[in-house]
Amino acid sequence: MSALTAAALLSLVSAISYALAAIVQERIAATTSPSRWGLLRSGTWWTAAGLQGTGALLHVVALGLGPLTVVQPLGVLTLVLAAPMAAVVGRRRVAAATWRGILLVSAGLAGVLLLTGDAGADSLRGSGQLSLATSVLAALALLVGTAAVLGRRKHARPGSRALALRSVCLALAAGVAYGAASVFVKTLADRWMSAPLLISVPLAVLTVALAAAGLATSQASYRGGGLATPLATATVANPVVAAAAGIVLLDEGFRYGATGAVLVLVAGAVATWGLVALTVDSARRTRGAPPGHTSPDEPGRALPPPRDGGPQVQHGGGTGHTADAEFTHRKRPADDTRAEVPRAGGRGKPVGRRPVAAR
Repeated sequence: MSALTAAALLSLVSAISYALAAIVQERIAATTSPSRWGLLRSGTWWTAAGLQGTGALLHVVALGLGPLTVVQPLGVLTLVLAAPMAAVVGRRRVAAATWRGILLVSAGLAGVLLLTGDAGADSLRGSGQLSLATSVLAALALLVGTAAVLGRRKHARPGSRALALRSVCLALAAGVAYGAASVFVKTLADRWMSAPLLISVPLAVLTVALAAAGLATSQASYRGGGLATPLATATVANPVVAAAAGIVLLDEGFRYGATGAVLVLVAGAVATWGLVALTVDSARRTRGAPPGHTSPDEPGRALPPPRDGGPQVQHGGGTGHTADAEFTHRKRPADDTRAEVPRAGGRGKPVGRRPVAAR
C-alpha cells in the first residue's frame, strides 16, 4: 500500500470517528439537562471525547503520510457521513433541505481547501505563534461572550433565532479552537527537538487548552442546535482558520493567482449559503416541533419525566425538569388546601383553624 493510499484511508476513518463523536455529542445535548461539570461523570460523554481524540490522531498521522491538498479536503467527509449515520442510529430520515445545506457546505469547503496553497514544511516562529495565540483567544472570548448574551435573551426559546445564533457562535468557537490547535500541533512536531524547552512547554499547554475549549464549545453548540448546523459550522471554521494562518503568517497564497483568489471567494460564498440554509431550516423545524421533541434532527426523544410527577419545563433543545420546578412542586405541602366547612346557612366557605381558648 502506498503512502498516499494509506493517508486517504486514515482520513476516511478519521472522518467516521469525528462523525460518530458529533452524533454522540448531539444525543447527549438532547437528552440531558445543562450542567457545567456533570458531563465529566458521564461515560457516554467520555466516549465522545475519545472518538474526537481518535479522529484528531488519525488526521495528524494522515498529514504525515500524505499531502495537505489530499488530506484536508477529505475532512469534508465528516459532514457528509454524519447525516446518514445519524439517520441510521436514530431511525429517521434526513430532510431534503438538510441534504441541500450539507452538499452546499461540502462543495464550498472542498473548493476552498483545494485552492489553498500547500503549507509545505514551514511552521510558525515565535512572533507568529504569539500573533495567532492572541487573535484566537480574543476571537474565542468574543464568540463565547456573544453566545452567552444570546442565551440569556427573553426570546431564547427552542426554534428562536437567538438560540440558533447561539449555537452557531459556539460551533464557530469550536472550529477556531480546533483550527488553531492543529497549527500549533504542526509547529510542535516540526520544532520539538530544536526549539527551547521554555518555548515548547507553553505552546504544548496552549494546544491542550485549545483542544479542551474546542471540545467544550462543540458540546454546548449541539444544545438546541440539532446536529447538522453546529457540525457544518465547526467543520468549515476548522480548516479555514488553519488556511488563514498560513496565508497571513506564512506568506502562503491561493493556486492560480488572482483567478484562484476569486474562485476561493465563490467557494466561500457557497459554503456560507449552505450554513445559512442549515441554520434557517434547523430553527424552522425546531419551532414547528411538537412538545417533547428535543431537536430538529432527532424527533420524539425527550428527557424522562420527573420521578415525582413534577412539572416539565423547556430547556435548550429539549424538555426536562429543572431543580427550580422540582423544588416548587415539592415545596407545596399536601395539607395546604383548606377544607370547606358548612355553616348554618347552608353555604360552605373555606375556613382555617381557629385557636382554642384555654379554659
